[in-house]
Parts: sequence; C-alpha cells; structure tokens
Amino acid sequence: MGTRYTDEFRGDAVRIATTSGLTRPQAASDLGIWLSTLNNWVQKHQHDDLVSGPYEDVEKENERLRKDVRLLREEYPCWSSG
Repeated sequence: MGTRYTDEFRGDAVRIATTSGLTRPQAASDLGIWLSTLNNWVQKHQHDDLVSGPYEDVEKENERLRKDVRLLREEYPCWSSG
C-alpha cells in the first residue's frame, strides 16, 4: 500500500504547485512526492479555495493597506507614482 498523506499536506502541495512559481517537477521533488501524484492532486483540487484558513484576512489587510497608501499619497503628493 502507498504512503498516506494528510488533507493538509495535499492542500499545501497544491498551493505550492500552483502559486509558488516553482515548476511542478521542482515542487514535487521538494515535497518528496511523485510528479504524477502532484499532478493528480492539482487536477482534483484545482477549483478549491487555496487561500483559506489562516489567510482568510489577507483581503481585509490588503484593503486596509490600499487605504493607507491612498491617504499617504494625498498627504504627500510627491510619493505618487507616475
């Protein structure tokens, strides 16, 4: 019987394979899994929300930072790009 991986490991592997900038062969090698295994997981989970759990507040934080940048650009026009 093959090695059993946790759902968390599979999810992390899919996230790494699809967002890290590594090629799939590189990601599979780094994770210690077969490329075919990683490809199967990516295909199976391609529509999953890969940014959930501890990352769920990222969009809220991005919006806060955008607002801060807008305010700073209004206060200090020389910081505006363009």
